[in-house]
Amino acid sequence: MNCYYSKPSYFLSDYTCLFQSLIEKEWLSFGHKFTDRCRFLESIDPKEESPVFTQFLDSVWQLMRQFPCAFQFNERFLLTLHDHAYSCQYGTFIGNCEKDRLDLRLREKTYSLWGYMMNNTSDFINPMYRKEYGVDHPILRPNTSPQNIHFWRGLYNRFENGVHPRESITDTLGAKKDHIASLDDHVSLLEKRVQQLLKLLGKSEEKLVSGLQGLVSSESLYMLCELAKGCTTAKNSNGDIDRLPNDVTPNILSKGMSMRSDSESGFEDGSSQLSKSLNEDGLSPKLTPSTSYTNSLENLTVDQIDAEVDSIAIEWKSLRNVKQCSCAFPFDHFTKKYHCWRCGNVFCTRCIDRHISLPGHNTQRPVPVCKPCYKHIKHSPSVSDLQHIAQPVTHQTQYSIQ
Repeated sequence: MNCYYSKPSYFLSDYTCLFQSLIEKEWLSFGHKFTDRCRFLESIDPKEESPVFTQFLDSVWQLMRQFPCAFQFNERFLLTLHDHAYSCQYGTFIGNCEKDRLDLRLREKTYSLWGYMMNNTSDFINPMYRKEYGVDHPILRPNTSPQNIHFWRGLYNRFENGVHPRESITDTLGAKKDHIASLDDHVSLLEKRVQQLLKLLGKSEEKLVSGLQGLVSSESLYMLCELAKGCTTAKNSNGDIDRLPNDVTPNILSKGMSMRSDSESGFEDGSSQLSKSLNEDGLSPKLTPSTSYTNSLENLTVDQIDAEVDSIAIEWKSLRNVKQCSCAFPFDHFTKKYHCWRCGNVFCTRCIDRHISLPGHNTQRPVPVCKPCYKHIKHSPSVSDLQHIAQPVTHQTQYSIQ
């Protein structure tokens, strides 16, 4: 057991490289007899069989329990290593030594397990990992007292019902981090649109900040939308009609946008502070917009803004009590559940088979979506205008692990 704890620096770094290097060096290159120890063939002497590699993975899991912020991979990563060490689906663990693997020409006839795991890194990320933890704790000193050594229920009782929690903490935290990342990206785009509207009004961002001291009124949004779509009149907070200058109505935004009144939206009482403060601070839509805004937004349409707002799921469905996918694929405790970033529903790995850039994201990075949402976005007219490019993936993470 001591040799397993001797090199914690391997675990504290990027698992896609150094943990792979640890197994390649300490187990495969040094000649651990996987064929004999796992007894892949019936002709092997039963006395040669021994779960040494399973004990190694168990010891790593014990470290993960005591230091959850020190490891960049999760429990599913260890379970996948254990499963494919015995499955022979990949040629990585076949053979007793390097000579056996060369004689069997495994590099030519089989696939590598590391390629599969790198194409599915999103399944193996630990959301509790903190990079600074490895700097503050360069050496892991686990508590080896008997009461701190726990039974690995996820491995030894994986297929028993009733012994696992209803939802995985790791998957729940990972889904929350993805949800927050999606909303942050959407907020960045909305801030950009607000700045463009400020240019249309010919005012600075400081005056908008001063006007956002109260609640946002749908009445104020109505004024901005009426201005944006090129109308010559707009209602102010007093219910009067403000006449807009003719040069505020170029073909910047061509299609109308419907807005609910304050009474319909439930913000009837005390929610028009923004529109009043905008008028008091001189942010009335009577002002002529700057010409730079017209030049920068001449291709912006209301259809595009609608597509940006509607393409993001504000609320994601909870993973709890989701027993099966819409395709009837059953979920167990260790099956990875995926959220569609557009509709927010939960799907299996077969139903999330595409990554595509959403119009509502500022970075325009490809994110996972379900098949119906992919078809909807792919055939949307606004997508062709923005030149979104979709690409098939096998759940390969499109961003680097922090």
